[in-house]
Amino acid sequence: MSYAHTITVGLPYPEAVTRTREALAGQGFGVLSEIDVRATFEAKLGSDAGQTLGDYLILGVCNPALAQKALAADPDMGLLLPCNVVMRRGPDTGTTIIQTIDPQTMVQLSDAPAVAEVASDADRRLLAALKELVNA
Repeated sequence: MSYAHTITVGLPYPEAVTRTREALAGQGFGVLSEIDVRATFEAKLGSDAGQTLGDYLILGVCNPALAQKALAADPDMGLLLPCNVVMRRGPDTGTTIIQTIDPQTMVQLSDAPAVAEVASDADRRLLAALKELVNA
């Protein structure tokens, strides 16, 4: 089973990040955390490590209503929250890759029927956000 939904867009990296945030917000997701992996690599491993990686941002996103349902059904689901969204662009590429976790991954780890419902709803919303970006 694949654990990611992946698209590639021809948008400049800063615009891809902005539009991704907007598309996610339009589906009820807020950004709880943000990790600039390139900046972290540069700070901890040196500028070459960051430059080799290229732009790489991880957003931890959450739809509060869906998270509440998942945690009520199975408190261990907190280990899988928030949902990660990655935007990355290699140093020599003209496209940006945008990925979301496939929420169906949660279904593989929990027997709670409500988790399956939440995963399906989250999946539908994340795929809608990606579709919006592909059509941008």
